[in-house]
Amino acid sequence: MTFQIRGLDAEPFAELFQFDEAALKALGAKRVVADASDMYPCRIALKRVEEGEELLLLNHAHQTNPGSPYRSAGPIFVSRSARTGSYRGELPPMMRDRLLSLRAYDANAFIVDAEVGEGGEVVSLIERFLANPEVAHVDAHFARRGCFAARIERA
Repeated sequence: MTFQIRGLDAEPFAELFQFDEAALKALGAKRVVADASDMYPCRIALKRVEEGEELLLLNHAHQTNPGSPYRSAGPIFVSRSARTGSYRGELPPMMRDRLLSLRAYDANAFIVDAEVGEGGEVVSLIERFLANPEVAHVDAHFARRGCFAARIERA
C-alpha cells in the first residue's frame, strides 16, 4: 500500500513570524533560534532545521473532529523558511531515526489501531494500518515527547 506524508501548509503560520515576543506569548507561542543542527523538527518541511534557523514553537490542533474523544493538539516547531515537504512511500528525514507512536484513525476520528516503531519497522506498520479499509489516516507522534509529527494517508 503506497502512502504519502505531507508537511503542514506554511501559509497559516507565515503571519505569526511578524508578531513580537509579547504577541507570541499571548498566543502561547515562542520564537526559537536553532542552537544546534538536527534538533528541531519542522512540521512544514518534515526535516530538522540547520543551526541558526528561526522557528516558532506553538500549539497546533491536528485531530479536530469535535465528535471524537481523541481530539488532540500539541506543540510543534515550524520554520520561517520552510517549504511544504511531501514524501511518497518513504519516511521524511525527521521521522527516520526516531521512535514513533502511530495511531490509525477511522473516518470519525476514532482509533482503530496503534503501535510504536522505529526506522523500517514504521513503514511496515503504516502499510499494515492502511491495508485496513476502516483506517482513514494515520497520525505519527514522536513517542518520547508525544508531539505530533505528521499525518499519513493513502497515496
